[in-house]
Amino acid sequence: MKNIVVFTGAGISAESGLSTFRDSNGLWKKYKIEDVATFGAFIKNPRLVLNFYNLRRKQLLKVEPNIAHISLNELQYKFNLTIVTQNIDDLHERSGTKNVIHLHGKLTESKSIIDNKIYDIVGGELNVGDYCKKGGQLRPNVVWFGEAVPNMDLAIEVVRKASILIIIGTSLQVYPAATIIDYAINAERIILVDTNPSIYKGIEVFKGKATEIIPDLVRGLLS
Repeated sequence: MKNIVVFTGAGISAESGLSTFRDSNGLWKKYKIEDVATFGAFIKNPRLVLNFYNLRRKQLLKVEPNIAHISLNELQYKFNLTIVTQNIDDLHERSGTKNVIHLHGKLTESKSIIDNKIYDIVGGELNVGDYCKKGGQLRPNVVWFGEAVPNMDLAIEVVRKASILIIIGTSLQVYPAATIIDYAINAERIILVDTNPSIYKGIEVFKGKATEIIPDLVRGLLS
């Protein structure tokens, strides 16, 4: 079985109704990144940071995986499929994807500031005073600006083994995640699907929405 790696960004989740960094009316426009997405901000004003991610989590609970998420899962029956995602939502898992690598963490999880042990968030909210068993405040299990990307090495390893790399809904501007494409050294095909795609030599580019392109693309790969 060939290895297919799908690398997804905010664009695929936006089509389910989730706000992105660049949405003109998105959640991020109401906050300064430096106030809600750094460890320093969390230490300075944990209530503000936790409330921001609580709002994002509430938004996530209101949306569902779209046809692009669902269609990708059909590849699991013919290929070894791994999804590597920059997204912190759980839409791939909820759509039925069995193998997902989250580069930037998961919105539905917390971790202790003492030992980084990960916990599921019960009830959808994380608040000041929610502690781990050792007494450490819990924070969202997301990678903030200035922090290392724990799963980057794992993602690089699977991309190196990919026969086909499909990139969906990302501008390839967020580093180090954007360097993923450089490791597809054994890929027979590299495919980019985006509404405003960058043009790379040797890459098949499909301009448009993932929900419109991915179902047909999957059917073609399965035929």
